[in-house]
Amino acid sequence: MTLKNFNFNVHNTENYSRAGVIETHRGNINTPAFMPVGTQATVKGVFIDDLIKTGSEIILSNTYHLMIRPGVERIINAGGLHKFMNCKLPILTDSGGFQVMSLSKLNKIDIEKGAIFQSHVDGKTFVLSPEESIKIQKGLNSDIVMVMDECPKKSNDYDKIKKSMELSSYWARRSKDSFGKDPLKGLFGIVQGGLFKDLRIESLNNLQNIDFSGYAIGGLAVGESQSEMFKVLDDIKDHLPKDKPRYLMGVGTPSDILGAVKRGIDMFDCVLPTRSGRTGLAFTWYGRIQIRNSKYKNDYSPLDLNISKFDLNKYSKSYLNHLLNTNEMLASMIITLNNINFYQELMSEIRKNIKKGTFDQFHDKYINLL
Repeated sequence: MTLKNFNFNVHNTENYSRAGVIETHRGNINTPAFMPVGTQATVKGVFIDDLIKTGSEIILSNTYHLMIRPGVERIINAGGLHKFMNCKLPILTDSGGFQVMSLSKLNKIDIEKGAIFQSHVDGKTFVLSPEESIKIQKGLNSDIVMVMDECPKKSNDYDKIKKSMELSSYWARRSKDSFGKDPLKGLFGIVQGGLFKDLRIESLNNLQNIDFSGYAIGGLAVGESQSEMFKVLDDIKDHLPKDKPRYLMGVGTPSDILGAVKRGIDMFDCVLPTRSGRTGLAFTWYGRIQIRNSKYKNDYSPLDLNISKFDLNKYSKSYLNHLLNTNEMLASMIITLNNINFYQELMSEIRKNIKKGTFDQFHDKYINLL
């Protein structure tokens, strides 16, 4: 049987918003798409089969975490990440650059060697070069591979951000050379440049000269305001290639997603729906609900009457409030599943409205509610 090559097509547009399909040999991904985060080879608290039932068509996992625990060789010996975690969905793996910046101790950047850092788990020293990152992701057998980049913290220091952007462009070239040709997989470049329009455009031009399967916007979700993030997207939206998927890394809230889709973004990932589920914050079509609050002690209504999947409506706010305040894990599982399901319903409604030409009205209705 001939396997399907990685491909992307846009089928509907409304101004800058787009609805399309990413084709992979493991299945199609309807865009705009939200990718639940399975950092440690699991989406915390959710069975894969339930994840699929929410409408999730792709998940994200992470090179940094998997190279530290359980180690790449163990996953290779299992037959790759999909077999290791029993996941039939396509998987995108991040290169590890963001985690090197945010989690590791005593990290050092060497232009040629890559990132030299100590594990946040046991202090062991690792060296992650562009070539090693690609080798690891190929060992994991990811369907979408990300180039190695440097993700700087938010800064107004132009020279610092420019130097970092140039390093990321250099590493992107090395990542592409190391990746070679594999028509079954996608390789995405990552646009850097902080909040500076000229650096973002320069970074994007550098990446387009190398030529990638898709283009991610990195270096956001690092402390900037929503308006700053939207400005970066406005700065580059006319420069992004129309025939390649666009991925906004680490974003975000439902409001962030609505605003980014309006500016032409196709793919998203964020830990928010799962992390919030573990703290008792539920996403609903009526807005966010913090179930721990005492006002829900005697509220016997369900989380969201609009959601019928998984019989989630048979659990009352009062019951969930009790579970949370007695530290029962079932509460986290229920609310996490609710949140992922809500995010996928949101993406489905976004796609439907783009196809109908009514996305702008949908955006305006929910941008300040969700």
